[in-house]
Amino acid sequence: MSGYNRIFLLLLLSSLLFASAYGRGKKNQPVVTYDGRSLIINGSRELLFSGSIHYPRSTPDMWPDLIKKAKEGGLNVIQTYVFWNIHEPVQGQYNFEGNYDLVKFIKMIGENGMWVTLRIGPYIEAEWNLGGFPYWLKKVPNITFRSYNEPFMYHMERYAEKIIHLVKKEKLFADQGGPIIMAQIENEYNNVQLAYREDGKKYVKWAADTAVGLYNGIPWVMCKQKDAPSSVISTCNGRQCGDTFPGPNGPDKPSLWTENWTAQYRVYGDSPSQRAAEDIAFAVARFFARNGTLNNYYMYHGGTNFGRTSSSFVTTRYYDEAPLDEFGLKREPKFGHLKDLHRALRLAKKPLLWGTPHVQKISEDLEITTYEKAGTNICAAFLANNDTREDATINFRGVDYYLPPKSISILPDCKTVVYNTQTVVAQHSSRNYVVSKKAKITKWGMYKENVPTAHELEVKSKSPKELYDFTNDATDYAWYSTSINLDRRDLPMRRDILPVLQVASLGHALLAFVNGEYVGFGHGSNVEKSHVLKKPINLHPGINDITLLAMTVGLPNSGAYMERRFAGPRAITLQGLMSGTVDITHYYWGQQAGVAGERMQIFTEEGAKKVNWASFNNTPTPVTWYKGYFDAPEGDNPVAIRMTSMAKGMVWVNGKSIGRYWVSYLSPLDKPTQEEYHIPRSFLKPKDNLLVVFEETGGNPEKIEILTVNRDTICSVITEYHPPHVKSWERKNNQFRSIVDPIKAAHLTCPDKKVIEKVEFVSFGDADGACGSFVRGKCDSSKAHKVVEGLCLGKTQCTIPFEREKLLDGGKDACPDIAKTLTVQVKCDAPKKSDA
Repeated sequence: MSGYNRIFLLLLLSSLLFASAYGRGKKNQPVVTYDGRSLIINGSRELLFSGSIHYPRSTPDMWPDLIKKAKEGGLNVIQTYVFWNIHEPVQGQYNFEGNYDLVKFIKMIGENGMWVTLRIGPYIEAEWNLGGFPYWLKKVPNITFRSYNEPFMYHMERYAEKIIHLVKKEKLFADQGGPIIMAQIENEYNNVQLAYREDGKKYVKWAADTAVGLYNGIPWVMCKQKDAPSSVISTCNGRQCGDTFPGPNGPDKPSLWTENWTAQYRVYGDSPSQRAAEDIAFAVARFFARNGTLNNYYMYHGGTNFGRTSSSFVTTRYYDEAPLDEFGLKREPKFGHLKDLHRALRLAKKPLLWGTPHVQKISEDLEITTYEKAGTNICAAFLANNDTREDATINFRGVDYYLPPKSISILPDCKTVVYNTQTVVAQHSSRNYVVSKKAKITKWGMYKENVPTAHELEVKSKSPKELYDFTNDATDYAWYSTSINLDRRDLPMRRDILPVLQVASLGHALLAFVNGEYVGFGHGSNVEKSHVLKKPINLHPGINDITLLAMTVGLPNSGAYMERRFAGPRAITLQGLMSGTVDITHYYWGQQAGVAGERMQIFTEEGAKKVNWASFNNTPTPVTWYKGYFDAPEGDNPVAIRMTSMAKGMVWVNGKSIGRYWVSYLSPLDKPTQEEYHIPRSFLKPKDNLLVVFEETGGNPEKIEILTVNRDTICSVITEYHPPHVKSWERKNNQFRSIVDPIKAAHLTCPDKKVIEKVEFVSFGDADGACGSFVRGKCDSSKAHKVVEGLCLGKTQCTIPFEREKLLDGGKDACPDIAKTLTVQVKCDAPKKSDA
C-alpha cells in the first residue's frame, strides 16, 4: 500500500470513528431517533447513564477533571442547563466567556467521547436566581412569566433562538457531528400550570412547537409534563421513577429519567442532606428493569454558587452529596457503587435492549424480571426484594439467591449475580480538611461602613421602596433611613422601660441602627421569608435617626407568577412612647441600593486603595470590611476557607466572589449548615492573594483559616453476602464470561497515585460506624490487622480476599454465631522520596 493510500485510509478510519463517537449518521437519516424502547443513536440502541454538571458552578480549569471522572464513573452523557441570566445580564449584551463558555464546555465533553443533553429552559429553576431569568425581563411591561403572554413569549423565543444558533454555528448538534443528542424546553411546568389556566395549556403547546421549529435535528423533551405535546417526549424527575413514572406521552417513546436526585440541595438552617448510595442504586436498577433506558443523576457534581447566583436562602455549596462533591472529589461509596451499577447494566445491555420483558411476582415484596430473546442465550434477570426490613431468598431456575432487604440483584446471564444494590463492594472515603501551613492570613485591616442618615441618601420617598426592584439584582443590600423629632415628654419616664423598634419585613434579613448604634439583626427562612424584628432602643430628645440595612439572600426561583414577588421592609413602628405606638412607615425615607464598599469595589486591589484600612482591634463590629493576604496553599489539593469565627456576609479572593457565607444561622443540630467555602485554585496566584470579607453583624477575622481538602482516608466494608467485584466479568462477542477468578474481597485504591502509608482500622467481626469514624464491636480478630498491613502498606492499591481461615485468630472463630464483616480503613499519602 502506498503512503498516500495509507494516509487516505487513516483519514477515512478517523472520520468513521469521529462519526461513531459523536453521532454522525447516514445521509438523509436522523442521527438520533427513538422508539418505545430506547433512544437510537447512529443506528444503535443505547443505555444512557447521564449526570448533571453545570458549567458556571465550577471553573474551566476544573471541567477536564470533572468530565474525566464522570466518564470513569461509567457515564456516557453529561446534562447541563443553559443559564439565561449569566449569558444576557443586560438586554442585548451577551457573555459566553470564562465560567460561562458554554461552547467550550460542550466541546470538551465531546472530545472525551461523551454525549450532551442541553436543557435550554429558558426557565431552569436549578436553585438559581430567578430560575435563570435575567432581572431585566421582570421589568418588561405587561409581562407574565411562563404563560401564553406575548411579551414573555417574544423574549423567550428570541433567547432560545440565540442559544440554538450559537450551538448550531459551532456544529455541536449530533446531526452535525457534535455531541448534543437531546434538548429540553421548559422545566417541570406541571408544577405551576394550573395557576395559568387556559394560558398554561396554550403555553405548553407553544413552547414545544417553538423548540421543534427552531431545531428538529434531535429529540426534545419536557420533564414532569403529563400533557406534553406529541412533538416532544415527557420525562420523569424524582427519586423513585421506577415506581412513580406512569410512562412517556405515547407508546412510541422511550422511558427517560431526567432528574434522579442524588441527595438534596441545602438552604441555610438545614441539617445535612443524605441519600444513600444503596437507595440510589436500587431506584436506578428498578427503573432499568421497568423499561427505562436513560437515567440522569441530578446532580453528579453540584459545585459552587459563586457570587450572588444562588436562589433564596440556598447555600454556596450545591449538592455536595453528589458522586463528585463540591470540590470535584469522588464521594465514595456513591461514586464507586454507581460506577459498578453502570457496568452491571452494561453487561445486561443486549438482553435489555433486544429481549422481551417478563415479570413474575413471587410475593408482595419479591419479584423476578427477565429480559430474554427466544431461541437464543440472550437473557438477563433482576431479582428484587422490596421489603425494607427483612432479607429473603428467591429460587430462580432451580438456584437459591440471597437478597438483603430492599435490594435488587442483577444477573446479566440469568445465572450469575454480578451486582446487588444493597451490598457495596466499592470503597468508601472520608473527607478531610487540613489547615494549610503555608497559607496563613496576614496584614489584617478593617474598614467600617458608614451608617447613613436620611439626608445622606440620594433616593427619597414617602415609604421604603420594594427591595427586589430597588436593588435590581445588582446587590444584596439597600439602606433605608428616616428620622423622628421627639420631645422629652414623648419618652418613657422610667429608666427601666425602653421604647421598642418593630420592623415587619417581607424578607429576607435586615440590620437596624438607631442614631448610628447597632440595634439588632433579624431574618426569615426559606420556608417563611417574612419576619419581624423587635428590639428595645435608646432614644433621646431631639432628632433620632432610624436606619435599616435590608438584605436579600438570593431571588426566588420557583412557583407561579415569579415576576410578582416582593421583599423588604413593609411596616415600621416605634412602640412604648408616651403618646403610644408611632407608625413611621410613611415618614420621609432616604434610600440607597448597595453599600459604599461595593460601589468602590474595595474587594479588588485597585478599589482597596480608595479607603483607609485600620488595624483590627479585636472587637467584632457590624457592617465591616476586612482585608488580608495569604499565599497559595501547598500541594494541588482543592482549597477552602473556614468561616466559623464570622457570622454572615460575602467573601472575595483576588476580586472574585466565592459567594455568601452564613455560619450564624444554625441548623436543628446547633451547627452551621455550611462552615467551609470553596476557593478554586484558578482564583489564586502563588503569593499575596487578596482576601476581602464583608461581615454584616460581627465576627473575628483573625480566626479565619485557609484549608486544603482531600479524601485520603479510604475504607472497605465487605460482608459474607457480598458478591465478587463486577469487574470480574465481561460480555464479549455476545458471550458473558469471567475474565478473572471471581473472589469476594475488599478493594482499596488511593487517589492521585498516592500510596497507603498507614492502616488505621481493621476489624473482622461486627464493627459499626462509617468511614473515618468506625467503632469496634464485640467480635474481632487481631490477625486481620496484620494481614491487611502485609497486603496494603506502601501500595497504591490492594485487594484483601475475604478468606475466613486467613483472617481469624489462629483459624478459630471466637464468635461463630455472628456473620462476619471485614472493615478496613487506611490513610493515603504521597509516596516518600528516597534519600538517594
